[in-house]
Amino acid sequence: MHIAPDKKAAEFTPAYLALLESGELAERSRLAREHMEDCDLCGRGCHVNRMETMVGVACRSGPQAGVASSGLHYGEEDPIRGIRGSGMITFSWCNMRCVYCESSDISDCGTGTVKNARELADIMLDLQDQGAHNINLISASHVVAQIIDALVLAAADGLRLPLIYNSGGYDSLEALKLLDGIIDVYMPDMKYGSDDIASKYSKINDYVAVNRQTLREMNAQVGDLVVDGDGVARRGVLVRHLILPGDLGDTDSVLKFIAEEISVNTYVNLMTKYRPENKAADYPELDHRPSINDFREAQESGLKYGLTRLL
Repeated sequence: MHIAPDKKAAEFTPAYLALLESGELAERSRLAREHMEDCDLCGRGCHVNRMETMVGVACRSGPQAGVASSGLHYGEEDPIRGIRGSGMITFSWCNMRCVYCESSDISDCGTGTVKNARELADIMLDLQDQGAHNINLISASHVVAQIIDALVLAAADGLRLPLIYNSGGYDSLEALKLLDGIIDVYMPDMKYGSDDIASKYSKINDYVAVNRQTLREMNAQVGDLVVDGDGVARRGVLVRHLILPGDLGDTDSVLKFIAEEISVNTYVNLMTKYRPENKAADYPELDHRPSINDFREAQESGLKYGLTRLL
């Protein structure tokens, strides 16, 4: 899908540099650490002191972030990967429990290595040196404080790439307010339009309300997706919706919300990559790929609501 470049994108400066220069970025780091002492930095709001313990923490993450992998990634959407690749940092663990997760070794088992702020900052800087278009923070919801800590160091040492916040869409307003002026591109999932389905397949009872609140805040901060002359994202929101078999995600409801309450110009990727992974075999309705008709109906819903940037 072609997106016309925005003239302002040619003059792009990462949002976080202004906060670095004013000292506000360091203050955000301090505040985020305070939040971790009574943690409300994701949609679960479990209020555990993550600076002291990981017991009872839904994300199973303490004061430092686990990193499962990092490197140039060419499998993202065109505006994210560009021609040089996206600078992927995939974090260990997750604040969701999707039974069909294709990366359950990372999300459920915590594959990876714990990194301190200096080490995480160095990963960001190394990805910049490799030519990445951006820093793509994957499964980032539960490590907001750790990301900001590392960014203070990385930005001071010359990081100048846009930051992409890549999440399951189950984020807290508290975390997003801390990220306002730091994140350039938000890339959340909108997995479901039904709480019953979200509870059954991702073990979250209030996903829809939290997810929609998340999208409203992200859009208020950065607006519709803007790309530069090379078609690479510089600022804005890109929404992902995974097509599940038999329309289990309630795609029509998701797309109706985006069109009517966010923007008809929202970049929406109707993802066709679902395959039964992890524990999907325990759910017969999930134990097969979506049909061609599932994909067709999803596209028709988007067009019906006037969405102009469907992938």
